Amino acid sequence: MKVSSPLNIFIVDDDVMMAEMLRDQITHNTTHSVSLFHTGEECIKHVIEKPDVIILDYYLNSKNLDASNGMEVLKAIKKVHPEIHVIFLSSQERYGVAMQVLQKGAEYYIIKDKEAFGKIEKILQGIAADI
Repeated sequence: MKVSSPLNIFIVDDDVMMAEMLRDQITHNTTHSVSLFHTGEECIKHVIEKPDVIILDYYLNSKNLDASNGMEVLKAIKKVHPEIHVIFLSSQERYGVAMQVLQKGAEYYIIKDKEAFGKIEKILQGIAADI
């Protein structure tokens, strides 16, 4: 049985509490390294660190109305590092938005609901097993 590797994970969400809760859930029983960013611009500055996974919110402008949204951040990430796994985590439930995000290179689109963290954990287990 292959032992899964620890992942370097970025969480990008302007909701500080949500980001911290997700980080705590991910690191509770793993050795994954998790960095938090509350704007897409912050994440893009650090993408040179080549995280294995980026968990990205769609709306990132609760504090700064001019901030990039998740779609813009996704495009910037995939332009320089297409190999980075991107999981979209959003309250946006419109099918068209989800399809657009997946077409632009996100591998998963998870709706923020009571099952979201469990879904993300399973996805991360799969990615870690493949690395």
